[in-house]
Amino acid sequence: MHAFNKAMLIYNEHAGDDDVEAKLSAVVPVLGRAVKELTISKPENPEETRRLCETASDMELIVIMGGDGTVHQCIDAISKLDVRPLLAILPGGTSNDFTRTLGIPQNLKDAAEALLAGEIRAIDVGREGNQHFINFWGIGLVADTSENVDDGQKKSFGPLSYMASTIRTMREAESFPYHLVSDGIDLQDEAIAIFVLNGSSLATTPIPIAAISPSDGKLDVLVVKNSNLAMLRELVSLRKPETDPAQLDMLEYMQVSELQVSAPSQRKVDMDGELYDLQSGKIEVLAGHLKMLVPIMK
Repeated sequence: MHAFNKAMLIYNEHAGDDDVEAKLSAVVPVLGRAVKELTISKPENPEETRRLCETASDMELIVIMGGDGTVHQCIDAISKLDVRPLLAILPGGTSNDFTRTLGIPQNLKDAAEALLAGEIRAIDVGREGNQHFINFWGIGLVADTSENVDDGQKKSFGPLSYMASTIRTMREAESFPYHLVSDGIDLQDEAIAIFVLNGSSLATTPIPIAAISPSDGKLDVLVVKNSNLAMLRELVSLRKPETDPAQLDMLEYMQVSELQVSAPSQRKVDMDGELYDLQSGKIEVLAGHLKMLVPIMK
């Protein structure tokens, strides 16, 4: 088991089912056995979350227990530092998508034990402008869906709220023109959504693309041209490593280290479930930018 002199647990009391005492009682004793001096911090808002992460340079380990929004705020803040502490993510929210990508158990106590008995892995980070993402970047239907999520439904129904929002949004989805440029790639067409992926889960749903890895120095680009049955068949086919992306009609799929996205009609971008204004559209991967505790794969 790993041992640390100083570590900080950052938790969001409003994430997931709000049963904060049960969450803390599941993880603090486990962390306490491995950490000599454990600081427990409860930021009141995203700005305070960022400040905690930006000023925690004396910590050997930062443990993030919250939803995807809390994880995103911490990852973005820490990714901008010259000296970045070791990180661990606990599944304390609604979807916990990147913990699923890393194979972290969804039970909090099991997750804490698996991470402290695990290994340290270099993890890629995506960047557009001065903003960083660890799970995905998206425009079109994905950003519209996030914008349409009902806060009351999210609190009551968790991941099902994203499904409800997707159904509502898909009925009104309109295609938009795009232009993608990367090394050896120059594509122009229309789409209803563009995803740039580092993780393999969205709203708890596994993305059926065999090649996705957060440690390969690449970002996986998925362009969805339509929401019909043919698109779903092609998406499922991407589970197979032997699928030739050149044979796809409803999708475009490629791996890149950097990408320029031009989509003049799109104003919002979704990064890890958080909405921002679309700026430069220049996206790049920072290979192995963060060090994280992950379970040992059996």
